[in-house]
Amino acid sequence: MIVTGTAQHRAWQQRVLPPVEQVRPGLWSIPVPIPDNPLRYTISYAFTGEDDGVLLVDPGWDSPAGRAALASGLSAAGAAVGDVAGVVVTHVHPDHHGLSGWLRDQGAWIGMHPAEAATLPSRLWSGRRPEQDRAWLRRHGVPAADVSGLVVSPERMRGLLSMAEPDRVIEDGDLLPLTRRSVRAVWTPGHTPGHLCLHDAAAGVLLTGDHLLPRISPTVAVHPANEGDPLTPYLESLEQTGKFAAEEALPAHEYRFRGIDARATAMIGHHGDRNREILRALDDQGAATAWEIAAALTWSRGWDSLRGLMRRMALGETLAHLHHLETVGAVRRGDEEPTRWAR
Repeated sequence: MIVTGTAQHRAWQQRVLPPVEQVRPGLWSIPVPIPDNPLRYTISYAFTGEDDGVLLVDPGWDSPAGRAALASGLSAAGAAVGDVAGVVVTHVHPDHHGLSGWLRDQGAWIGMHPAEAATLPSRLWSGRRPEQDRAWLRRHGVPAADVSGLVVSPERMRGLLSMAEPDRVIEDGDLLPLTRRSVRAVWTPGHTPGHLCLHDAAAGVLLTGDHLLPRISPTVAVHPANEGDPLTPYLESLEQTGKFAAEEALPAHEYRFRGIDARATAMIGHHGDRNREILRALDDQGAATAWEIAAALTWSRGWDSLRGLMRRMALGETLAHLHHLETVGAVRRGDEEPTRWAR
């Protein structure tokens, strides 16, 4: 993998916002800060010079600082907030989709994959009670003493329930409504069910959202409102993404890079290593809950240092691997509660 966004890389190392850059004629990268978050910023991308106005990808987290940064970045690109005709979100996490509603209030439309629209918090979490969340945590083996620290409170979700619905859907293979360039949507489920990458073949770039990042592994996890198998489609999506080997990756975090095929292969290898680690844990423990398995795995900061939401995320990621291993026939789940998994 070769770092191409050298100014972005330098800013990442210095823990500051990177500069606004024109990465191709008519294509700008605009960093938008994320308050109190180790990711620090989302890189929004603006397609300018269009007959109908600016098309913006992933406008970022909604905060006063975020609105100011986006407006300043658009100004550097020779545009204004009022020039944004449309917003395409790679996925609906608030560090990507948060500012979409603000832009629609000023005249922009919002587009996303239909599977992503189906996962908006207002659809999955509205009316969900804390008791249901506690029951989900207990079912996966969270000890009673730890449940209260992991439960998602209504207050935490309330701000997410108002995230904007789409005005139009963007399916796999669709061309974005641009007049001067051809940008095609590539459906890459895994991090979220409707995650999109965007391919501009003439410019030689693939906007990768959170699907493929240069340094970190995006979260692929099971949630109470979505008990499926997100890891299997993610691995399949990585195989497809590897076919864009000649393109420069424009991710939503960190910095631009080349070597999409190498990075995709490395991510597939990372998840293969985790699968093998889970199987070794089951060999050591015998039948175990997802919580017990998660506690036995290697985490960058160590299991004991994880607290609250971080432990919940670790549980969700462990479940994603278990569901994938069940899909391929390597493990099975028992019928008892809490659920126990075995070879």
